[in-house]
Amino acid sequence: MTQTLPTFAPDTAPLEVLPRDLSAYRQGNTGIDYVHRFASGKPGPHVLVNALTHGNEICGMVAATHLLDSGVRPKIGTLTVSFANVEAYEAFDIDRPYENRQLVHNLNRIWSPELLDGTGDSPELRRARELRPVLDAADYVLDIHSTRAPVQPFRVYPEFERNAGLAQAVGGPAVHLVMPVGAAPGTGVTAYGRHGEPGIDGGAVVVECGQHFAQSAADLATDVSLRFLAHLGLVDPVPRVPVPVAARRFRLLEVHMVTSDDFAFVRPVLGFETFDQGELIAVQAGREIRSPCDGCTIFMPTRAPVIGREGVYLTVPV
Repeated sequence: MTQTLPTFAPDTAPLEVLPRDLSAYRQGNTGIDYVHRFASGKPGPHVLVNALTHGNEICGMVAATHLLDSGVRPKIGTLTVSFANVEAYEAFDIDRPYENRQLVHNLNRIWSPELLDGTGDSPELRRARELRPVLDAADYVLDIHSTRAPVQPFRVYPEFERNAGLAQAVGGPAVHLVMPVGAAPGTGVTAYGRHGEPGIDGGAVVVECGQHFAQSAADLATDVSLRFLAHLGLVDPVPRVPVPVAARRFRLLEVHMVTSDDFAFVRPVLGFETFDQGELIAVQAGREIRSPCDGCTIFMPTRAPVIGREGVYLTVPV
């Protein structure tokens, strides 16, 4: 058993970066609110930088507004900048800054034909249906996220070599969480449509930039966005963060959902703790969650269990 990280108390964490009014960005040029598109008129990839898949992950907002405010325009191809779940973002309450991740549905789990073409209704489903043509048009997708706890930043992507190569080529973060097809609950933005299929060109990756309200997360989101665009030739090269020859990669094994209010870890965790095979990780409703292997590393452990949401991701180093 490894030593645990210091306990993180989100209620006392500094709110270094706060939401800003996005009303000036509502009127884009695509006919879809909060979506801005710039075509170079020259051949090249169509690249989407997507922010605010979750309402409280504001580092993406900082990166997206930076691209728009500084007048970034593609040298080749097409650049689209989108703010996804603005309705949840606008529900921010400074007295409860962690509560506006979503309004009803997790916008990063509903990108399946069954849900998008179904009869269900919620703010997130309505927004995803609006954004479908935006995702359909993109050859490359950078989806910007952040984490509740101050863990090291990492990338997440569906398990295709094109995504691994893209993440490595763009540069840090140097930790990669690889998601086998079908291993995670629901369908995420980066697995929607052709991006969830083998044998295509392009690529789609998530970057988890660090703690939601940390200035370092906002800085990293902006840096990664510019390096992503530079790698694909849309903007001039920018200084890159050195990355090891081989990034540290973890493969998702299991996701345990919260099914009861008594979900609890057996010791304080933030993420990246490791467990030996068979070691007890958490319990809920009298059921034990144990490590399926030696060196099992946990990602994104919940701090405030909500029934129906993810409790913990179990991974193995690869």
